[in-house]
Formats: sequence, structure tokens, C-alpha cells
Amino acid sequence: MIAPGDAAAALIGGAVDQVEPVGGGRNSRVYRVRSGGTDYALKQYPPRDDDPRDRLGTEAKALRLMERRGLESVPRFLAADENHGFALLSWLDGTAADSPSEADIDQAAAFLAAIHALRHDDAVASLPPASEACLSGREIVRQLHARFKALSAADEPELHAFLRGPFKDRMIGLVSTAETLAGFDTDLQPEWQSPVPSDFGFHNAMRQADGALAFFDFEYFGWDDPVKLTADVTLHPGTVLDPSLRLRFRRAAEAVYGGDPEFSSRLEAYGPLFGLRWVLILLNEFLPNRWRQRVAAGAEDDWAEAKKRQLAKAAALLGQIRECA
Repeated sequence: MIAPGDAAAALIGGAVDQVEPVGGGRNSRVYRVRSGGTDYALKQYPPRDDDPRDRLGTEAKALRLMERRGLESVPRFLAADENHGFALLSWLDGTAADSPSEADIDQAAAFLAAIHALRHDDAVASLPPASEACLSGREIVRQLHARFKALSAADEPELHAFLRGPFKDRMIGLVSTAETLAGFDTDLQPEWQSPVPSDFGFHNAMRQADGALAFFDFEYFGWDDPVKLTADVTLHPGTVLDPSLRLRFRRAAEAVYGGDPEFSSRLEAYGPLFGLRWVLILLNEFLPNRWRQRVAAGAEDDWAEAKKRQLAKAAALLGQIRECA
């Protein structure tokens, strides 16, 4: 295992003056590196033993593509050590974009519109599907059942009571409603798919000094149904939007992706299913391999307390899910 400072020095090609861990994602470690008066972000991706997805490679392709196409509100990908799972990025100065405003919603929508406009670019056409892409209603349900099954295997009585009781009851009803939508079992036509920064939202945004937002974490970038992206932004437990902001983002998304005549109807039908998906994602701490990733990313709390906290969050989110996103 190579130390972050050594990895940074090799990628920079010079001496490193300071390496400081900062708040990163729940799965990756991030360090602020200073070298010769310049700050960099050093990102350490989780080992691929537990998760084989090439997060580093995906983020490199996404950021290099956005740089070539002139998108300014993202970090620059500078170098990578693929053998040890490190990437060197330009440093983003700013503060967390919590408590989003209407102006923030509009900035996020404009950024997504810029990415959507690249969909006919040859470089974008060759991109793979986004991580855990959901191109049909049936695929959403498949993922729900897979996550439900994995969590049910844990020896956790309180978790089982929640899954087999209120969660299962709500899932049965919402899936039954969604299955009535035409096209539920078939993949979305390619012309209505879009390149999307999966796991996009204000939890992965930085407010810069001039008020402009910069966006980061593109480990899951790829093609998907933009309905999933829209639902994820409005439902993401990392940044709770009030109803007026959820509606504003939904209307903005309909303007961006509304060339698809079925976009709004799919959002109505599938939005609650993505809410259920987030309920299960909140429970990942119950899975030993996912907890190891949390620890590798810098989690310091007690596992038992983490599970108790996440179960409470999952129950609260389940109570908020309604028949429309």
C-alpha cells in the first residue's frame, strides 16, 4: 500500500509540502495536497475487491470529456496511478452547497442541460451505461429485489422487521402501480437516453466565492434514463429539498429532457420506486463489505451506532414517499 503523500509526489512529479485529509465521499478518501504553492485534490478510490466497478477510469473519462467540451464547473483531471487507485485533480475552493436556493436549482439544471447537449458527440456515444443504470421499470424492480435480498441475508432482527413489514408493504403497492405504465418491461429507446452524472446532486457540489456552483464526483457517469437522475436529485437523503425546490427542479428537468414525450409519465410512475431504492441504499451499512468501504473512506463512528442511525433514516424516508416523485 502506497502512502497518499508518496502517491501525490509521484503524480505531481515534485515535492509535496502538505497532505491533509478532507471530507470526501462515503466511498472514497480525498486529500488536500499542497506542492510549490499550488493546491490539488488527491482522490483515493476504494479497492475493487468488494466493488469491481472502475470508478477511477469512469471519472477520468467523464472529466476529460467535459474539459474538451468546455464545461468549466468541474475539477480538471490531471493524472492517475491506476495500480494504487489514486487520481490527482485540480482543487476546488469553496464551501458545501447545503441549503440550496432557487438559483442553485437553476445552475444544476443548466449544468445537466450542457451535458445532455453532448449526447450526439462521438466521444459520448462510446460511453458505457451509468453505474446501476435503470433503462426500464423492470430493471428498477430487479435492483430493488436484489438489494432487498442482500439486506435480508444479514443477521439483523430490527432490519428484518423493517424490511418484511412497512418496506415490503409499500414496495408491493408502488410496484403494482408502476407496472401499469406502457413500456414497463422494455428498455428506453436510445434516442431518449442521456449521458448523466449518476449520483448527481447538491451533496456533490461546492459553492465558490462568486456564488457559482462547481460539481464533483463523476465515478458513475454514463448513459441512463434521465428520469432516474431527476428522481435521485429530488429524493437524495444527502440534501433534503423543500417541496418548492423539488418542484422547481422537476420543471427544469422536464424542460431539459422534455423532448421525450413520455418523460413526465415515467417520472410519475418510477419516481417512488427510486425513493424505495434510496431507502435500501441508506441501509448499506448493514452489509459488511459496504461497511469496510465506509471505514476505508474514513468512517470513524461505531458500526452498531451507524446501523441504528441509518435504519432510522430509512424509516423516515419511507414515510415521505408518495405516489408521485
